[in-house]
Amino acid sequence: MSHVAQISIPATYMRGGTSKGVFFTLNDLPEAARVPGEARDRLLMRVIGSPDPYEKQIDGMGGATSSTSKTVILSKSEFADHDVDYLFGQVSIDKPFVDWSGNCGNLSAAVGPYAIANGLVDPAKIPQNGVAEVRIWQVNISKTIVSQVPIVNGQVQETGDFELDGVTFPAAEIPVAFMDPADGEGAIFPTGNMVDDLEVPGVGVLKATLINAGIPTVFINAQDIGYTGCELQDAINSDTKALAMFETIRAQGAVRMGLIKHVDEAASRQHTPKVAFVAPPASYTASSGKAVSAENIDLVVRALSMGKLHHAMMGTAAVAIGAAAAIQGTLVNLAAGGEEREAVTFGHPSGALRVGAKASLTDGRWQIDQAVMSRSARVLMEGSVRIPGDSF
Repeated sequence: MSHVAQISIPATYMRGGTSKGVFFTLNDLPEAARVPGEARDRLLMRVIGSPDPYEKQIDGMGGATSSTSKTVILSKSEFADHDVDYLFGQVSIDKPFVDWSGNCGNLSAAVGPYAIANGLVDPAKIPQNGVAEVRIWQVNISKTIVSQVPIVNGQVQETGDFELDGVTFPAAEIPVAFMDPADGEGAIFPTGNMVDDLEVPGVGVLKATLINAGIPTVFINAQDIGYTGCELQDAINSDTKALAMFETIRAQGAVRMGLIKHVDEAASRQHTPKVAFVAPPASYTASSGKAVSAENIDLVVRALSMGKLHHAMMGTAAVAIGAAAAIQGTLVNLAAGGEEREAVTFGHPSGALRVGAKASLTDGRWQIDQAVMSRSARVLMEGSVRIPGDSF
């Protein structure tokens, strides 16, 4: 009986923000997987360990959560004014597909360090000591990200004292700027409204802010669906009826935003849009046991990713929160008090996060010039991954 041998593919396992993913350099992939298509998707699914009906990803690098079922492919940029092209693939845990419809804001923080360490950035741009600015072209959404990577003795600095709620250990701070973060070429408000009436079967009509910044996101008021906005993961993820409700809200929002034509298509587009619920600031105990005081935050936000409540906050959703908070009249802005602002600190299940965003109204159309937040990143393991040679 013959058996197919495993093949080895150079890879790096990295944490970026509150996510983890497997990073590849494009030219290190087998030739068939260097271009978009079935071969690439099958390879990435096998690396991560999907689809897994047990939803554990035991036979792969995934961690069985939306935050850890992620892949990144990097290459030297095709654009003269950028350093690296960044392609993100969100691998479904239990279904056979990879969602390429959006970016991962958390892993964006790891792109600059990986690119520098793997020779994708011109050495002339890297100081012996200081900060290297890495200009990243985000391929999924055709947008620019600018990362400020600390350098010590010519190498990426990974350790430091910057603390990020949702990450156990401190590390070096990496400021990340998302330039003009409206996803693709669409308007920030696809419906033209800052607040819409969203009809949701089985729920009713909900007020919703449908925004397209960082990642398409459907924001609703926590109280309108019976929540306080201070819930932790178990309160939502153990409730199958609640999860079904949120998926219905997400699907209806996706149709209103023009992302899909029919709600049935939402099942094959799990990564976008996100759905989140907001409420005015309140004190609560985070999942780590840390006390979050209402006095130190502007509002509370909870967001779902890939059908489950996120343990902290997706980086791209944080951009959406910052953008919405900067525009008076959105549900996010109203929950934060309703005044003009260029930064917001919000409470999430693991603690709090501050994100800055500046909005401007030009010719009747809102624009976000950039949204900025600090994250951290670290190499967890480097070498190669192995998969059966007939996996793709």
